[in-house]
Amino acid sequence: MNIALLGYGKMGRAIETIAKQRGHTITLKVSSATENYTLEGIDVAIDFSLPSSAVANISTCLNHNTPVISGTTGWLESYESMVALCKEKNGSFLYASNFSLGVNIFFELNKTLAKLMAKLPEYTASMEEIHHTEKLDAPSGTAITLAETIIERSNYKKWTLDAPKQNEIGILAKRIENVPGTHEVNYNSEVDSIQIKHTAHSRKGFALGAVIAAEFIHDKKGIFTMKDVLNIS
Repeated sequence: MNIALLGYGKMGRAIETIAKQRGHTITLKVSSATENYTLEGIDVAIDFSLPSSAVANISTCLNHNTPVISGTTGWLESYESMVALCKEKNGSFLYASNFSLGVNIFFELNKTLAKLMAKLPEYTASMEEIHHTEKLDAPSGTAITLAETIIERSNYKKWTLDAPKQNEIGILAKRIENVPGTHEVNYNSEVDSIQIKHTAHSRKGFALGAVIAAEFIHDKKGIFTMKDVLNIS
């Protein structure tokens, strides 16, 4: 495939390495300094840009009939408008808060655990996420996905970065140099604690998942998630 990288930071470079290893060509690299670009000859675009650029990048792809996947977080107030545009243009769009194959399995574990713990009000849910200092948004998109999954299956009403009140899930967001990404979901009671945790060792897992998602979407029409890529029902 001919791939466009919309965003050429550390993730973009990691995706480039994996894509080339899997036999693809990086035809276009767009950075914050790029003013204009064309998508002619592009089979699929991978967006790992800034929150301020994501909507414009995704819109450009959909308007030019270029399948696009996005892993940029911090712009999701516009997600439904991108879904609507994709449907209008009969395009191809896949968003994931995290492309790691392991994290997406972790999402399923979190869902199952949330269903079980909803019956046990003596346990209090909390979360912690740690990322590198360059990550601009907090909490991470992955942490929000985890929290919203719990909220959908319990009596919790919202998540918060502040001291949690009743029916709130407290999220502790840390930014530490050179940490690719760590997420913990905790349930604590007076007698014991239950914890599930995912630790990324490098960006390679995110990059591999993004390239696999690009391979999945490039010949399809519609709106997809990583559950479609991994065939998780």
